[in-house]
Amino acid sequence: MHGILVDSNVLLDVFLDDPDWADWSEKKLDDWSQNHPLFINAIIYTEISIGFEYIEVLESTLADCNIKMLPIPKEALFLAGKAFLNYRKQAGIKTSPLPDFYIGAQAAVLELPVLTRDTSRYFTYFPTVELVCP
Repeated sequence: MHGILVDSNVLLDVFLDDPDWADWSEKKLDDWSQNHPLFINAIIYTEISIGFEYIEVLESTLADCNIKMLPIPKEALFLAGKAFLNYRKQAGIKTSPLPDFYIGAQAAVLELPVLTRDTSRYFTYFPTVELVCP
């Protein structure tokens, strides 16, 4: 599968016209969309929903941007759990898996790069995932 998993921070930059990051994020989305499908998953969908008052507007925006939803495979869910255990062993304080674990695990299992500005957990827990970042 060729494409890229787009993290919520990049989409929210564009949807909310972030003064610092909207231009960079929009350029990366444009560049990648020329030759690759853009994907999100249920976790990213949930995170970007905060930028919209109505689901219909969110759905329309995703369709206009040609962003497709990918289900998270069981293998990725399992890997996310293992990454969370590793996080806890390293004195992580959260008590449930973080969104980045699901996103990183899905990218690792499906061998998709991630377009993101938030790289620390991906670098730490999913070192095989290619990151497109500033």
